[in-house]
Amino acid sequence: MGQALAAYLHYLSIFLLFALLSIEHVQFKLPLDLRRARNLIITDIAYGVCAGVVLFSGLARVLWYGKGLHYYLNNSLFQVKVGLFIGVGLISVVPTFVFLNWRNTLKAGEIPQVSPTQARWVTRVIRLELLLLLVIPLLAVLMARGYGVNA
Repeated sequence: MGQALAAYLHYLSIFLLFALLSIEHVQFKLPLDLRRARNLIITDIAYGVCAGVVLFSGLARVLWYGKGLHYYLNNSLFQVKVGLFIGVGLISVVPTFVFLNWRNTLKAGEIPQVSPTQARWVTRVIRLELLLLLVIPLLAVLMARGYGVNA
């Protein structure tokens, strides 16, 4: 039962992660208004929490419910998969910093000012995150079929 719950939580959090990032992409359009700026901050925080759930549920699956730590550590696709996930986490810092810098402006009831250049950067980073997140399930499918095992 624990194995099924860990798998379910892992898959559900992956779906939510992608959905939240897609929402972020749709919401981040210029010109901003107060409501969307606040929603972007909330969405980004939820995205970060969800990424943590993906990480910890995945770790639980590796340590207690999967094929054993040895299998995963010796699987090149698993290593790439984890590397991509870490990469997505690192580049997601760009939108997070932009959104969190708006807090004081929003508290004053003002609309955050975003330059077109900054907006392009944030949009590109979100799109890159979405693209990289699409590759991770492919790697998981290949791993489940035995690919990537180092001899």
